[in-house]
Amino acid sequence: MTPAEMLLQELGVTDPGEIDLEAIAHHVGARVRYRALCGCEAHILGCNGAAVITIKNDSSPRRKRFSIAHELGHWRFHRGKTLVCRVDDYKPRDALSPEKVADSYAADLLMPRYLFQPQARGLGKLTFDMVDKLGGIFKTSLTATSIRLIDLDHVPAFVICHGPRGRKWFARAACVPRHWFPREDLDPDSFAFGVQFGRGPDDPAPRKIDADAWFDRSDASRFVVREQTVRISEDETLSLVIVEDERMLEG
Repeated sequence: MTPAEMLLQELGVTDPGEIDLEAIAHHVGARVRYRALCGCEAHILGCNGAAVITIKNDSSPRRKRFSIAHELGHWRFHRGKTLVCRVDDYKPRDALSPEKVADSYAADLLMPRYLFQPQARGLGKLTFDMVDKLGGIFKTSLTATSIRLIDLDHVPAFVICHGPRGRKWFARAACVPRHWFPREDLDPDSFAFGVQFGRGPDDPAPRKIDADAWFDRSDASRFVVREQTVRISEDETLSLVIVEDERMLEG
C-alpha cells in the first residue's frame, strides 16, 4: 500500500465520495485557499509543520482536485526543498522527477487501488464511456482515469495521446510486452486520424482495426486490435488501443 493509500486508510475512507481533499490537507497541516493565479495552476508554501496550498480559482473542479492532491504529494515528499512546481494534467512523465513523485501521490490519493479496482471491475469492458463513469465516481479527468486503469493493468491495452505533430505520450499495461511500441506518427488508416485531422466525431465504441495501424513491427499485420478515439482538447486526441489477441501478449 502506498503512503497516500495508507493515509486514506488512517482516516477511515471507505468510499470514493469520502475523499475530501481539503479535510485531508487540514489533517496533514496544510490549508487550501483559492486565488487568481497567472502562469501556474497551484503552488505550496510551507514552513516547519504548516503549509498553505494556493489553487487557481477559475480552474475546473476536477483540475482543482488534482492540483490539491499534487501539492499534497510535494508536502509529503519534498518538505524543506525549493522546487519550481508545474502542475500538468496527470500523464506519464519520463523521469523520476519531483513532479512525477507528486503526480503518482495524487493518483494514489484520488484513485486508491483498494477503492478504484473494485469499481473498475464492476463497470465492464474498457471503453471511454466506462472511463467517464469511473471518472465521475472519483471526480477525476478522462485522461487521468484512463492512465490509472492502464497503470493498474486492468486490461491489456494502451492509452495514447496525439497532437498535430504526432504522438505526445502513451501508457502501456504491464501485461503487454514492451516490444509492442506505438508508432510516433498517426497512420491514415487509424480511426484516430479522422478525429485528429479530419475533425471527425468521437468514436462511440472501440472498433477492430489491423494492428499495423498502431505498431511498426513487421509482424503487426498478423494481428487485430480494438481502437477508440475521442477529442480531449482543441488539438489533442486520446486513443484506447486494446489488445485481445493473446499471441500479442507472449514475451
